[in-house]
Amino acid sequence: MFLFRSWKFGNLLLCFALLFSTLNCASGPVSGLLYSKTGFPGTINEDPGVKRELRAEGCIHNFLTLISIGNAGAGEIAFQNGITRVALVDHSSLQILTVLYRNYCTIVVGDKG
Repeated sequence: MFLFRSWKFGNLLLCFALLFSTLNCASGPVSGLLYSKTGFPGTINEDPGVKRELRAEGCIHNFLTLISIGNAGAGEIAFQNGITRVALVDHSSLQILTVLYRNYCTIVVGDKG
């Protein structure tokens, strides 16, 4: 019990709480502590000749901030889905209980050229 009443332990616990509460602060324009699902714009190709025929999405999934898997690179997403000319790139993110589950997705729209 003495350990929990210690001033140093309290400061250490506060530092860890602050660290874990601020993880993923830069994922999306807005995030919620319990749940958030957002979509936000990326880049647009201003060439009117690029049609918006194909849409592909790639995501990175994170579990408990311990394991991350996936690929959200726009170039790789376009290549794997046969998109040779990119019209636009958008993004989305999903968070559940901030550190329990998170994902970050890149959406690529374009044509086969």
